Amino acid sequence: MARAATKPKKEVSMEEALWKSADKLRGSVEPAEYKHVVLSLFFLKFASDKFEAQRKMIAEKYGEKFVDIEAFYNQDNVFYLPEISRWSYIMQNAKQDDIALKIDTALFTIEKVNESLKGALPDNYYSRLHIDTAKLASLLDEIDKINTGDKENDIIGRVYEYFLSKFALAEGKGKGEFYTPKCIVNLIAEMIEPYDGILYDPCCGSGGMFVQSMKFVEAHHGNKKKVSIYGQEYTNTTYKLCKMNLAIRGISANLGEMAANTFTNDQHKDLKADYIMANPPFNQKEWRADNELIDDPRWDGYEVPPTSNANYGWILNIVSKLSQNGVAGFLLANGALSDDGTELKIRRQLIENNLVEAIIILPRNLFYTTDISVTLWILNKNKKARVVEENGEVKRFRNREREILFMDLRQMGSPYEKKYIELTEEDRKKVTSVYHAWQQEGYDESYQNVPEFCYSASFDEVAEKGFTLVPSRYIEFVNRDENIDFDTKMKTLQRELRDLLVAEEKSKADLLTVFKELGYEIDKI
Repeated sequence: MARAATKPKKEVSMEEALWKSADKLRGSVEPAEYKHVVLSLFFLKFASDKFEAQRKMIAEKYGEKFVDIEAFYNQDNVFYLPEISRWSYIMQNAKQDDIALKIDTALFTIEKVNESLKGALPDNYYSRLHIDTAKLASLLDEIDKINTGDKENDIIGRVYEYFLSKFALAEGKGKGEFYTPKCIVNLIAEMIEPYDGILYDPCCGSGGMFVQSMKFVEAHHGNKKKVSIYGQEYTNTTYKLCKMNLAIRGISANLGEMAANTFTNDQHKDLKADYIMANPPFNQKEWRADNELIDDPRWDGYEVPPTSNANYGWILNIVSKLSQNGVAGFLLANGALSDDGTELKIRRQLIENNLVEAIIILPRNLFYTTDISVTLWILNKNKKARVVEENGEVKRFRNREREILFMDLRQMGSPYEKKYIELTEEDRKKVTSVYHAWQQEGYDESYQNVPEFCYSASFDEVAEKGFTLVPSRYIEFVNRDENIDFDTKMKTLQRELRDLLVAEEKSKADLLTVFKELGYEIDKI
């Protein structure tokens, strides 16, 4: 009798494996800790898989005697892993009572022999958690099933995003901690084009902005070595994640000496960046004390941002870090477009100083942890006419000092995972081509205002509207109600409602009949 064909082993998706991983921790670890437990183990697996692939290549190309020479790994940005730090060793000992200690030792050893990981990995973390050995072994089994070969995505960021989405109520929404979707990071990079110079993110999170920016440079045949990365992150665990994320990708970065508050402990006080990309926490309250940071040099020439909301504190921090020709792309909650009081005074100053280049309203449901619509701000320190060469292409910028481009993308985007929206490559190309055409000479022919999409506003128009930056105050919107025949519309609605009521009565009668036939007649109410 012929043997039945064995079913091919089902490859577990990363999301499914991660959910199962989290399940193993229930009752042992607080939900807020899940991502940190999983991510460090995931890093071990990721680093080991890269190490083993490199080890195999070295053996085939140079011979077995060269497989433990660290230089052969470092030259390709692969971490050299001593035996006790390899995933295979961890899995061999997964059921041992001292597995937590072995994981801590593995992480410590990797950091010790790889300088770029200094301060990135947790110290004696798993031993302190006191996770049941069986649960930890089960968790390791789930991590072992994950395919680490995804080269297209920011994997660490993707993992981080997943846990933020699952436990948003527990920590994400309360802390304003939002992972920036890849499509938005790509949009910012495609607009400001960070090819050559210093790239800065004052609230860099797990480093997604940096990862995707380097991918942008690579995709456009730029030279990554021409980009110097600087960042700062407030949360210590996220700071470590960022260092980990960049290190495994061979991306060098200056993230400061430690995790620190950008406002009260600026790690890059004298920095002047050519490009700034950021997604600051939205609407941070009580970000400084009433008597704190009053004379901070970052506010020079502007009103002091109010304590009630940090949005304009972030804006002025960004402005202070821009180089002579620097350009910034960052996200803010929509309220920053029209806030009154001190925010209005600062906004007016920014506009009068010719810093605001473009304001773009994004679609709702882009983020995992919030469904609000947010704004992409583009600030440019030099909106004067000039000729520059970027990545081998000559660009002739026109003078845009007294103009602001407004765009509304709320009708764009494609749904994914049923309830989320993402901007497709086609969407982004449409936006960036309009923006770049507007910036450059010959825009009279290549750019035009489009109802419900874009509008180039003059300074006088903005001043006339009280220096609000709400795009809908400038972009023309079509009134689709003007040509509606009210009587016809109401008669249509009347017919539809009558049909619904008839169907409801029939359904009710059928239900009463069924119960009556079963001997449980329901009296009419």
